[in-house]
Amino acid sequence: MTGTILTMGGGGFSMADDRSVPAPLDDFLLSLVESPRGAGGLPRVCFVGTASGDAASYVDGFTTAFAGRAETSVLPLFYYDQIPGGDLRAHVLAQDVVYVGGGSTANLLALWRLHGLDEVLREAAAAGTVLAGISAGMNCWYEGSVTDSYGPLAALPDGLGLLPGSACPHYDGEAERRPTYLDLVGTGALPTGYAADDGVALLWRDGELVEAVSEREGAGAYRVHRAGDALDTGDAVESLEVAESPLEVRLLP
Repeated sequence: MTGTILTMGGGGFSMADDRSVPAPLDDFLLSLVESPRGAGGLPRVCFVGTASGDAASYVDGFTTAFAGRAETSVLPLFYYDQIPGGDLRAHVLAQDVVYVGGGSTANLLALWRLHGLDEVLREAAAAGTVLAGISAGMNCWYEGSVTDSYGPLAALPDGLGLLPGSACPHYDGEAERRPTYLDLVGTGALPTGYAADDGVALLWRDGELVEAVSEREGAGAYRVHRAGDALDTGDAVESLEVAESPLEVRLLP
């Protein structure tokens, strides 16, 4: 059982012009918490900014965005002595939501594995903690993803695998995302997967896609897959056709 995971292609407080105004995707995330454990009945939400090197501005943005709506904390792997209570596992397991920020997917995965956070998150999800994230925080939960961790966009077939297939965030937000992802799935560099425009999130429960939601009218989500068998040319593998199957997207209030 992998629990509940919300993967955001973009949006939420990370991309909000005014972080003091609640973002619809963040409100939706909080609504997924069934029995909040924080003071005053607020959900406990822990921000993990590993992908950005625990950037102070990102942490401040999170704190501002969730002020008064959640009991907030931060899990700073670059400043390990600042982990609340000094116990990574205990702190994560006490959360209602773990919210992963954007940045370098490759660096995030490497550090999580070094500190054992990947296994702790699996344990937390199975125990009922909602996992969520944007951009790199979307990529990390799948088997693979498109990343700019190494400069130009490329395949990273090395995700945590809590969710099936591959992922591509910012599908309409960055010009090269869509053509690169289509090519990587078409050649088999990445498995069939899911793409989300900025402002769109995919909700998963126990490895099954439940729905796609959006805080932007007209934004989309897609299942990207090879429509034909791969052709072996001897030098390279090429796809007969790559298909984008649009998912139904519910617009959030």
